Amino acid sequence: MTKLGRTTAGLVSALGVVAGLTACGSDSDVLTVYSAQHESLVRTMLEGFTEETGIELEFRDANDSELANQIVEEGEASPADVFLTENSPAIDVVDEAGLLAPLDDATLEQVDEAYRPSSGTWVGFAARSTVLIYNPAEVADDELPASMLDLADPEWAGRVGIAAGGADFQAIVSAVLELEGEDATREWLTGLAENAEIYSSNTAVMKAVDEAEVPVGITYHYYWYRDQAQNGLIGDDAELHYFGNEDPGAFISVSGAGVLASSDQAEDAQRLVEYLTGPEAQQRLAESSALEYAVGTGVDSADALPPLAELGAPVVDPGALNAPLVTELMQEVGLL
Repeated sequence: MTKLGRTTAGLVSALGVVAGLTACGSDSDVLTVYSAQHESLVRTMLEGFTEETGIELEFRDANDSELANQIVEEGEASPADVFLTENSPAIDVVDEAGLLAPLDDATLEQVDEAYRPSSGTWVGFAARSTVLIYNPAEVADDELPASMLDLADPEWAGRVGIAAGGADFQAIVSAVLELEGEDATREWLTGLAENAEIYSSNTAVMKAVDEAEVPVGITYHYYWYRDQAQNGLIGDDAELHYFGNEDPGAFISVSGAGVLASSDQAEDAQRLVEYLTGPEAQQRLAESSALEYAVGTGVDSADALPPLAELGAPVVDPGALNAPLVTELMQEVGLL
């Protein structure tokens, strides 16, 4: 998925340039953060961290899979202290390689169990809901599929848009895999390979639905909400449908934060993750223009969003999502 303002993994951006994040002295520690989440959101959430702790932050920004693969390749020699992802399958790859340290209990307890893995080696710090974006001029409400899995049926041939190459869609597929099993997921993907029009990004999917290239598309909620907050310049003729009923199409994807076991600044790295999941950072998320969900206990998300608790999401351990098998299956059916 294309990210505005994102640099490559080799570029390092210093958080000290952001207002309010100047170092508290030349002797301050510096943490290296590999971050795949939206750059502006992470900077906003961590706005008060350096001032409060005296710990400077240095970022390497790239996409989920690029950074996960880089950390695995670097192994115990990785310069990363903290890894932040946009979707959780990437941090699961690093966890499976045994490269994450257990997080402090106090940090884990700041986030509801639904938004962190049972392993306790990383924690969610933001969330997004899977949705069906649709054009009501092209498909009536009573014609919408009852389940996201129905989009593999022949009646949807040429009528659904997906961003198959993006981490977002692949995270959604990983939830289908965990909930439905390998055979059912392969069957669903085979149908989508026949039915779907492939777009370069979620924004492109939204635009295609808005312009009636396809009547429906699979995406995350916040693309449409952000567009509406900006006067609906892309999705003014589109609306959202929430599947609910614990359908795979109601999957909640979480952005993950973990501390590298190889970090020589483990205590400071733990403090960063604790701050990111704490009330100040979570409130900044809720008040930001990102319109993703806050997951910190006791922090309400933006008023514009339907509450997470009302979305009828399926129960999925975010630490059990199998990104390598998803890639294999999507390649097998020709979606990658």
